[in-house]
Amino acid sequence: MDGYKRTLDPTVTVLDLVSKYRETETVFKRYDKTAGECICCQSLFESLEDVARKYGLDLGKLLIDLETAINIK
Repeated sequence: MDGYKRTLDPTVTVLDLVSKYRETETVFKRYDKTAGECICCQSLFESLEDVARKYGLDLGKLLIDLETAINIK
C-alpha cells in the first residue's frame, strides 16, 4: 500500500458513511463474519478507527475496501 493516497477520514462514523454512501453497507456485511456480529447493528455510532480496533480489523484494508466501494480514487 506504499504510495496509496487515503481520502476517507478514519474518524467518520459507520452511520455517517452508510447514510452518505449506501454501497458501503455491503463492505461492512463482508466484515461481519470476521467481527462476529453485524457491524452496522452493533457499532453504528462508532468511528471506522474504533470499529477496526474493536474487532481487530486492518484499518488500512477496511478504508481501501470502503473507498473502492464508493469509487474514491
